[in-house]
Amino acid sequence: MIAFDLQCSKGHSFEGWFKDLESFTEQQSKGMITCPICKDKQITRVLSPVSIKSRQGEDKPRQEDKIDYQKLAQGIMEYIHDHFEDVGTDFTKEALKIHYGVADKRNIRGTATAGEEDVLKEEGIKFFKFPFTKKKDGDD
Repeated sequence: MIAFDLQCSKGHSFEGWFKDLESFTEQQSKGMITCPICKDKQITRVLSPVSIKSRQGEDKPRQEDKIDYQKLAQGIMEYIHDHFEDVGTDFTKEALKIHYGVADKRNIRGTATAGEEDVLKEEGIKFFKFPFTKKKDGDD
């Protein structure tokens, strides 16, 4: 069985399950597929945002498609270092100021205690904890 993302001529999207592509094509040409919302019979396939791996292993990732997670993490850390203002232990205070409009909105990074994190959560302030390593001397 194969699932296709389908759409009628009126723009309604839905999913259809078929034995194979040939089965879908045959049913489509005979007008056997109808939109479950408006009963339109002018149905087309749309690109699916997901891919299903085949049993034959045809979709095995190539070596160049593999993700280097260490390099990715290093890139994220460098981006945060270069694009977020380091407010150190004043993180909670600055986050609250930004949240309530007392300070300009900006990207900040710093540290907070568990109690300060609780305060931020209670105030509805979203933050992300990221384990940051110290940069080597001269890397600024």
